[in-house]
Amino acid sequence: GCVMFYEVQGAPLFCYTGDKTFDAAKPTVVLIHGVLGDHSVWIWQARYLANQGFNVLSIDLPGHGRSGGEAPASVQLAAATIAALLDAAGAQKAALVGHSWGSLIAMEAAARLKGRVSHLALIGTAAPMKASPALIEASQSDPETALKMINVFSRSTLASPTGAGLWVYGASTALGRKVMRGNREVNVFHRGFMACDQYTGGPAAMAAITCPVLFLLGRLDQMTPPGAAQPLIDAARAAGRAVQVQHLAVGHHQMTEAPNETTMALRDFLRRA
Repeated sequence: GCVMFYEVQGAPLFCYTGDKTFDAAKPTVVLIHGVLGDHSVWIWQARYLANQGFNVLSIDLPGHGRSGGEAPASVQLAAATIAALLDAAGAQKAALVGHSWGSLIAMEAAARLKGRVSHLALIGTAAPMKASPALIEASQSDPETALKMINVFSRSTLASPTGAGLWVYGASTALGRKVMRGNREVNVFHRGFMACDQYTGGPAAMAAITCPVLFLLGRLDQMTPPGAAQPLIDAARAAGRAVQVQHLAVGHHQMTEAPNETTMALRDFLRRA
């Protein structure tokens, strides 16, 4: 019961469930990773939430990790995958939680799915989410160097304060390499970056959602500086949504740099009606 493959858009989509079997009576939360990520970036949060009465679907986006299918070339295509996943899983309603590129995917999906989304949590988000031209170029010409660049930019610490001695930088670099090498068809690094860079629908999506929103932002985040989320916060508030903004004293990898704080913030938010 710890892993599930759902047939989504004609391909197997991998979900880590926190070792629990899907129970239609429980609330469901979908965890959506960013560029060069997979389900494992949420390991702390997925395990905890699964043991707190949630169905957890921590996904590998198509063309990433253990999921088949075509790596999405746009936020809109990835949002359609999330909608199809809810149907495949038989989840009438779900909370959507996204990090970085995944936050854009989550907000776009929430705008489309309206009342089917109970909560929207955006971690390390920005509008627009522009990648530097140098980084976009390097992601194509020299992915290894680009990977090192984002991993230095992304964090405030090289070792996680979890007490587990987790080398956050090393683990994230290794994961990025693994995700890149796992897809021989396309450069998922460049494709994901371009999807972020080209997405302009953030404020419109936030105006269209119908659920409460949590913004979880890293004060030291250089990839998506906390001020870059302001247009989204403003749009959600203008639309009359219940908006909560929380700052963590970390960089862009909130889930592993501040795992307990991130987990508790999500738990408290998801428990609110």
